[in-house]
Amino acid sequence: MKTDRCCLSCGSKIEGRIDKLYCSVYCKSSYHYEKEKEKTKSLFKTIDQQLKHNRNLLKHFNQAGKTTIRKSELLAKNFNPKYFTHYWKNGKGEVYLFCYEFGFLSIKDGKQDKYVLVQWQSYMET
Repeated sequence: MKTDRCCLSCGSKIEGRIDKLYCSVYCKSSYHYEKEKEKTKSLFKTIDQQLKHNRNLLKHFNQAGKTTIRKSELLAKNFNPKYFTHYWKNGKGEVYLFCYEFGFLSIKDGKQDKYVLVQWQSYMET
């Protein structure tokens, strides 16, 4: 008795083994990828994604190794200063928060709130 079986991913006809669920390796991978995307994000994934996003923004805006940027400009791109991996306190007592190797310090420049962006340096380890 032959039944028409369809691929769970693309719906095309499956040939071969009776217990086969997908027409190709690509469809199998695609099906499982889509299923995984449907799952709710874990707290770990949410935090990890925000840290990576913060790092990418800091890297993008800090091409020179040290720069200053308006706080509103970073926040408009979904930068969240509450997520950081570590901190460093300089000799003046200012605390730089870091997302991996890129850090930021909140400052007030006149009436403007700004961030000083830096890249981790070897002298910061002591």
